[in-house]
Amino acid sequence: MYVIVETGSKQYRISKNDVFEVEKLDKASGKDVKLDKVLLYADGKDVEIGKPYLKNIKVNCEVLGDFRGKKSISFKKKRRKGYQKKIGHRQTYTKLKVKDISVA
Repeated sequence: MYVIVETGSKQYRISKNDVFEVEKLDKASGKDVKLDKVLLYADGKDVEIGKPYLKNIKVNCEVLGDFRGKKSISFKKKRRKGYQKKIGHRQTYTKLKVKDISVA
């Protein structure tokens, strides 16, 4: 059994007891969060597809904590003009563990 959920404008394929990273959520470590934007639910033989979301399926997750990702560097330069600019960015992520997928 697996579901495809949407959070932070990205989609994730998850099943029970999976650990995955999403863009930062404002939840403390150890708290529970419900993901209700379920796009697809597959249970071995049956597949349900939402239009756009399935209303009767919720995913309960536990927040394991926040961490920062790898630094990405952007470098801009214009030749013969003396212009160059270096910008770095580190995205903050939240690590989630799927506790339960509830079907109502």
